[in-house]
Amino acid sequence: MTISPRKADTEITLEYVESLYRKYEADLRTVRDEQRRLRHGTPPLKAQLDDLEAEITYLLVRDTRPEVIVEIGSLHGWSTNWLLRALRDNGAGRLFTHDLIDNARHNVASELADGRWTFVRGDARQTLDNHEYEIDYLFVDAAHTAAFARWFVGELFPTVRPGVPVSVHDVFHSRRPWPFSEGRVVLSWLAERNTGYFTPSRAAARDSHNALVAVKNELNLGDPVHHGQDNPMMFFHMP
Repeated sequence: MTISPRKADTEITLEYVESLYRKYEADLRTVRDEQRRLRHGTPPLKAQLDDLEAEITYLLVRDTRPEVIVEIGSLHGWSTNWLLRALRDNGAGRLFTHDLIDNARHNVASELADGRWTFVRGDARQTLDNHEYEIDYLFVDAAHTAAFARWFVGELFPTVRPGVPVSVHDVFHSRRPWPFSEGRVVLSWLAERNTGYFTPSRAAARDSHNALVAVKNELNLGDPVHHGQDNPMMFFHMP
């Protein structure tokens, strides 16, 4: 898939994200209700993304309309369900999930998975070696170590076209990434390429966080899907 010039040139900024909340308000409301029912009906399911992170992921997939999403790390499938619902609502696209454990298989309904989802069990460093995907959206939420980050910025990122949206989780648990962490590696990589990013992290970007909460409240989307309070994900376009 070729990302349109508008999508590739549009930075992921607070203003852009706010506009997506307004653009996809009705669909997002439905998906939030679906995810809430999934969470309440599946007590063992750990929701690893906070609402803001999950919603922004959904909104970016809706707006960029990827044909191929690669997800690294799914745990119990919370993010997987959000991604699949975005593809469903787009009416096109496939998700390829790579993880060491296959818990997500038990938490994705067949009507979401069929014809849309492929689960690949194994270490992504092996299962994505010499991959043949033409990645249109990359979602990373796996081993949060500097070593793993050095692998994906050094080996995987060069296989992804400029302009493709990327999400990396667990970067901003505090104002700055932890020393010797995945986040430090990714931020250094972006800085070397003069590439910006967006985060809804309350710890690192309180003004952006509060602005998004205000937009959600204005749209009557403020009631929590789940009660996570941490939002350390970062979003950027591949330089």
